[in-house]
Amino acid sequence: MSRKRSLSGIKPTGMPHLGNYLGMIQPAVDLQEDHDAFYFVADLHSLTSTSGPAQVREHTYDVTAIFLAFGLDPTRAVFWRQSDVPEVCELAWVLSCLTPMGLLERAHGWKAAKDRGNSGAENHGLFAYPVLMAADILLYDSDVVPVGKDQVQHVEMTRDMADKFNRVFEPTFKLPAARVKKDVGTIIGTDGRKMSKSYNNTIPVFLPPKQLRKAVMKIETDSKGLEDIKDPDTCNVMTLYRLFAGPDEIASMEAAYRAGGYGYGHAKQALFEAMDASLGPHRERYNALRADESMLEDILQEGGRRARAVAIPIMDTVRERTGIGAPRRAR
Repeated sequence: MSRKRSLSGIKPTGMPHLGNYLGMIQPAVDLQEDHDAFYFVADLHSLTSTSGPAQVREHTYDVTAIFLAFGLDPTRAVFWRQSDVPEVCELAWVLSCLTPMGLLERAHGWKAAKDRGNSGAENHGLFAYPVLMAADILLYDSDVVPVGKDQVQHVEMTRDMADKFNRVFEPTFKLPAARVKKDVGTIIGTDGRKMSKSYNNTIPVFLPPKQLRKAVMKIETDSKGLEDIKDPDTCNVMTLYRLFAGPDEIASMEAAYRAGGYGYGHAKQALFEAMDASLGPHRERYNALRADESMLEDILQEGGRRARAVAIPIMDTVRERTGIGAPRRAR
């Protein structure tokens, strides 16, 4: 029996943060154990907000080294740079010709731009973002897409686009399913909102210990004093602590909250120690990997070759069923 295919991507727009790690990176790495794993660096997506070519290239290597540091095995998984498979842009155009404007207007990212009053100034790439994401998923016959809770909508939109293509032409694409890690959900940022670079409330995964502690100490709490009884179920520090500490440590901190005499400074120190113990070994491996850009480039290029070997036959089928061009294999 063939294994199901897991696919996901991450934008190279700076050091990934805890939300990226807990919501997507670690679940994706875990799936390589029993899935056919396909993961990519979404450099095309990054152009909606990029600040220059040098940074895109640097961040692409950052992301590659991070996946390797957390356990991705490039001999088992396929890991590549999105732009090395140009067929994804061709499929995105085909899908865009079938996708109603109303569907794209309901996308979270576009609605957020409208709420900020920026929709008139935003680029088309942001508006069409869900279409390129759908092409990323469908081009590789993906079954499962590991995502954070906030990205489930994009997978649902992908299913809508695949279903539309299958009805208008012939059954061609699988309908992928989102995979959200049950015990993670939405990762809270330092200000209590969803952790997001757009909110400037993130904690990057591989901060040095001193900087990590400083970031943890900035997490917002209520104004209760040291002696006050506190609610562990509504505290941002406790929410993050549960993701890094063991059951006994979690129970102990919850009891300390309810007993009083335990301040938020104590809780933040415990959170820092738990995070540093968990992330420290991966940080050391990342630093060693990131120093060898030639090795990282070789992994990306080999992954691109393997990804195209899957993408080209699927795009050939799309070309045949839509009547555009000639199959590339016949040229």
